[in-house]
Amino acid sequence: MHDDELTLTTDQVRALVADQHPRWRDLPVRALPHRGTDHAMFRLGDDLAVRMARIVGARDAVEHEAASTERLATLLGVEAPVPVAVGEPGHGYPWRWSVVRWVDGATPTEPTPALADDLADVVLRLRALDVPGRVNARRAHPLADLTDLLVADARAVRDEIPLDLVLRAWEVSCAADPWDGVGVWLHGDLAPGNLVVRDGRLVGLLDWGGAGLGDPAGDLGPAWNLLDAPSRAVFRAALGEDDATWVRGRGWALRQALLQLPYYRTRYVPLADHARATIRAVLQDAGLTP
Repeated sequence: MHDDELTLTTDQVRALVADQHPRWRDLPVRALPHRGTDHAMFRLGDDLAVRMARIVGARDAVEHEAASTERLATLLGVEAPVPVAVGEPGHGYPWRWSVVRWVDGATPTEPTPALADDLADVVLRLRALDVPGRVNARRAHPLADLTDLLVADARAVRDEIPLDLVLRAWEVSCAADPWDGVGVWLHGDLAPGNLVVRDGRLVGLLDWGGAGLGDPAGDLGPAWNLLDAPSRAVFRAALGEDDATWVRGRGWALRQALLQLPYYRTRYVPLADHARATIRAVLQDAGLTP
């Protein structure tokens, strides 16, 4: 997926656990399929997992996730891969790594009204938190600041997207009333792969590395990266979202999709397909369907 990513093995993980956390040395280790872009996960017994950065850009996630995951997840009433131990470099692995609680469930595939309600509840609970935190640098500045980057990414995939309509959707989002600068808590990456459901209801959130304060529109991504039009309407109604925040949220979703598509269309096909679907949903919601 990345030119600089590490190849990690179950033998390597087993050796690291045995050396540094011997109480778990007899638990079976099993590699899990990649669902994200920068970490590898290994199941450790029934109740734990080992989470390891695969690229340089993710190597410092251990510290932030250890500081925020349990605190925020507890306040929100959702399950999360709370770190229970930290490991040090060894056996050819160069960075710190985590042992986390396993969150049992599945990635959502059906965009139901019930799931939309659950997502809205989590977003509202996050926004209501009154605890200090760092700024989410990716979601704490005006959309217009990203225009040059978005245009370049859109032009790079103009062979498969309606470029004029995409740029028009972006202009509409940039023209919305701006965020007032008062930061609210964001998860930072409410993509389907970071949501855990059981019996169709949201029970857990994964990957808290981007949690921080920013534009409340920054956590509206599920409206377009997961939900269909009827469930999207339920999500918006449950949030009570004003037009400006909603339109900015559409812009954030479009930016994320166009950040992914040029890079991953030859590296990670499922993620590229997901980006394409998000772009289509954004255009549909903006009334710009070709």
